[in-house]
Amino acid sequence: MKALRFGLTLVRHGETHYNKQGLLQGQAIDAPLSDIGLQQAEAAGIYLKDVMFSNVFASDMLRAKQTAETIMKHNNSCSGLQMSCDPLLKEISFGTAEGGRVQDVKEMARAAGQTFPGFTPPEGETQEQVKERVKEFVEKMLQQVGGEHWGQTDREEDEARSSTAEGKPDDGVRGVPVHALVVTHGAYMCVAVRYFVEELHCSLPQGCDVATMFSLSPNTGLCRFVLTVRKEGGRFTLSGIHCVFVHRGDHVKQL
Repeated sequence: MKALRFGLTLVRHGETHYNKQGLLQGQAIDAPLSDIGLQQAEAAGIYLKDVMFSNVFASDMLRAKQTAETIMKHNNSCSGLQMSCDPLLKEISFGTAEGGRVQDVKEMARAAGQTFPGFTPPEGETQEQVKERVKEFVEKMLQQVGGEHWGQTDREEDEARSSTAEGKPDDGVRGVPVHALVVTHGAYMCVAVRYFVEELHCSLPQGCDVATMFSLSPNTGLCRFVLTVRKEGGRFTLSGIHCVFVHRGDHVKQL
């Protein structure tokens, strides 16, 4: 059966002053990137400059949009692309805890016998609610990417090795003409990766354990997946997903 294989790179936004101070932003606080965050976004853009993207999606929050714009600025393949800002990619709402210390919420979670991320503060979004947003975005992305790129195939000589990580910026997507860049948020990415593994049966990179997979990505940390999509009755459905690498932050180690 005919299939479309495409890359998906998730990127956490760059640092804000709230991140630096250990404060929760969530949805109510729409802070811009700090000077360090702008440097991180620049570094991510330079790292990814020769990686081909066919679609760009970003959370509609300022810190994610700034990060995506900076990555696109450095990337030749993005010159003719338009960023699609989607509220489904917003950070988790932390309710009454937004603006407060992350450490305080961690202690609240510990007292409740839970962990953070994963704990829901009063008036915040539950993990299940966030997962529904992730599922809705993935479905929306599959239909858009499938509709725009169905029929494009990657080079056969690269197919066998495209799922392995060699420490290069184009790991997993070498020769793959369809590749979505998605810029979003740390806690949201934790929920997304867990959903990919636990419900979509995403295979893990060699040598990576579940604890590492489900951990928080650093600012501008990169996670890459390769998805296989098939067309059934006029709709595009996911038939397979593999993780190439998670939480890669080589580009910001010198900052």
